Amino acid sequence: MSGTVFVLNGPNLNLLGTREPEIYGRETLDDIGAMLAEQAGGLGLTIDMRQSNHEGHLIDWLHEAAASGAQAVLLNPGGYTHTSVALRDAVAAIAVPVIEVHLSNPEAREAFRHKSLVGAVCKGSVRGFGAASYTLALDAAARL
Repeated sequence: MSGTVFVLNGPNLNLLGTREPEIYGRETLDDIGAMLAEQAGGLGLTIDMRQSNHEGHLIDWLHEAAASGAQAVLLNPGGYTHTSVALRDAVAAIAVPVIEVHLSNPEAREAFRHKSLVGAVCKGSVRGFGAASYTLALDAAARL
């Protein structure tokens, strides 16, 4: 098996490790990227990991994943999960399977986080396992 998995991270995820570690953990985005790169190698995959605080970048990268023939996308939309119809529509517009990833369990948090606009058009969702949410999602992507 070989292929590329895009790992797209939304707003504020650049602050992982220092931002509310009691909720999001102490691992940085670089730590998660290193874990994923090692795991991907063992699965015969490569990862292309990116982060942006800008919705349009995430949408462009979803389009790029589709155009490049990516095997899958792991998407942590951050706060856009609950607010972005545009991001939801971009996921729905591509044939590449998208797996929604969250470090925390949004349903166990504030009520406004309980509804995911993006998740409704994703292949699946992994949430609530901290940094392991990403590794579990990568394992799922390898099985697609």
